[in-house]
Amino acid sequence: MKIGTPEVKKLVDYKELDYKIEQVDLDFELDPEKTKVTSICRVKKNPSLGGEFPAFVLNGEKLELLEVSIDEDILSEESYQVSDETLTLRPTKDEFTLKIITQINPKANTELEGLYLSSGIFCTQNEAEGFRKITYFLDRPDNMATYRCKISANKSDYPVLLANGNKVDQGENGENHWVLWEDPFPKPCYLFALVAGDLGMVEDTYETVSGRKVRLEIFVDKGNEHKCTHAMESLKNSMKWDEQTYGLEYDLDIYMIVAVDSFNMGAMENKGLNIFNSAYVLADQKTATDQNFLGVESVIGHEYFHNWTGNRITCRDWFQLTLKEGLTVFRDQEFSADLNTRTVKRIEDVAGLRGHQFIEDAGPSSHPIKPAEYIEINNFYTSTIYEKGAEVIRMMHTMLGANGFRKGMDKYFELFDGQAVTTEDFVHALSVANNDYDFEQFKRWYGQKGTPSLTIKHSYNAADSELKILVEQKCPKTLKVDAWMPYHLPLKLGLIGKENKGDLVCDLKTTNELERKDWAEKGFVHIKEKNQEFIFSNVKEDVVLSINRDFSAPVIIEAGQSVEDLTFLLAYDRNSFNRYETAQNLAIDVLLKLISADEKGEDLIVPVTYLSAF
Repeated sequence: MKIGTPEVKKLVDYKELDYKIEQVDLDFELDPEKTKVTSICRVKKNPSLGGEFPAFVLNGEKLELLEVSIDEDILSEESYQVSDETLTLRPTKDEFTLKIITQINPKANTELEGLYLSSGIFCTQNEAEGFRKITYFLDRPDNMATYRCKISANKSDYPVLLANGNKVDQGENGENHWVLWEDPFPKPCYLFALVAGDLGMVEDTYETVSGRKVRLEIFVDKGNEHKCTHAMESLKNSMKWDEQTYGLEYDLDIYMIVAVDSFNMGAMENKGLNIFNSAYVLADQKTATDQNFLGVESVIGHEYFHNWTGNRITCRDWFQLTLKEGLTVFRDQEFSADLNTRTVKRIEDVAGLRGHQFIEDAGPSSHPIKPAEYIEINNFYTSTIYEKGAEVIRMMHTMLGANGFRKGMDKYFELFDGQAVTTEDFVHALSVANNDYDFEQFKRWYGQKGTPSLTIKHSYNAADSELKILVEQKCPKTLKVDAWMPYHLPLKLGLIGKENKGDLVCDLKTTNELERKDWAEKGFVHIKEKNQEFIFSNVKEDVVLSINRDFSAPVIIEAGQSVEDLTFLLAYDRNSFNRYETAQNLAIDVLLKLISADEKGEDLIVPVTYLSAF
């Protein structure tokens, strides 16, 4: 590799860990410029290695190494190698205890990755690869370990000392005090969190479905306590919704949120200790808009839902990022839809998808929701990974139905709780829980980039009472036709009778029992081919098509519907999302015609055809 050429990481190069850290004890002696970090790790060699003892390579950047020992024997400098990015050891045992003492400078950490000091507050941000700036470690998501963390600091400067898990002990030592935290659930190091400072706090409790009392605490910059009421209610609503919808109960004795101006990210789902920028938590009726309140509710829910979809089950590697983010965005969208107005929420989500992700998907930054390679993982926290990833989850929810999807989620937690897994593992769980539902072609959504389009035409034969719908699936503009494979997607349709002015009940003519059932019970057809014909029987009259109801698939629709059809849909379509879509399309058409008339010097008159719907 040429000097200066960035390293390209590839999914095909993934390799299991040679050694695994299973238990971690961390001791932080906090100081703005000289924080001492002691890490004691219980390490096991991968049994598949047999008698081999390969090098044990730990990640570490901008660390001052003070001491390394194995099983209490301090290692000489000749027995290990240190580079700018790694610490390499040569173990000779299958199991051993590794102790590493480092010193870091949080005040000088202007990259705001790892542990940093900002506005007098110690804070961490470890996703994706920040933990390596705290201590030498296996800084990758497939190393899941249990953590104990002791934090010591000056009690007047830093009266609040927080980390993941449950508080198990505390004490004082002269001007200093300390707190010991324990998280019994295995997690990757990117979910480790530490916060220390002089903060205000608002507290409440929540009783889980099994009767456990959970302490809820929100820590903020002092003076902002009165702006936490809505966030606390949103948190309790999130906990209740996850219990009712997915049977998922919170698992620790305490749930903490830190919301401070100095946090550099939007929000982070660290296990039991979520950290937010203040803008995503604080709201009061004097200054916040309705949209602010809805946004707080959504992001509080999103980070809470990660407790199970992201924390209890996490990503095997960063190529799987949409595994946790796409799924959790879908969950927070459904949470907000259930608590508010479902159609309005869907309209907002689709508008955001089209305004950001469709544009990203059509340009040079286009990438699949599961990329095959990357140079810098932080560049992949994109609308494609999150929002398009959520749409892929939503399509599977549509295909399986709410009950089938719930069964699939139950199986996912049954099979993979406490593990770091892949998108294939998630799809497998949904499939096996639903009689081995065939998602093989559907999985192309994970590996292909770009937004597909559907050209739709239809014809009605009154003599045979048959309706034919022709669907042409076109290659996304960002892919070459010869490299593209057609997607499998659910297309929700409404067949609205021109005379009846309501949805017609008719039969889909196909030998596939599942496709007939999905049409009859769920109102969608399976699009699988580049060119596909659907024949419906017992269609008593000609129809106007209501296409892609509720935006059932993230595609571009080219149907060429007339103004008369659109005004008919606006008047009679019973699907609220599609009526909104129709109104938007009509409004755009009117505006374009008025602009054209103005340019020609003609009278600005809205044709009566547009008013027929009213």
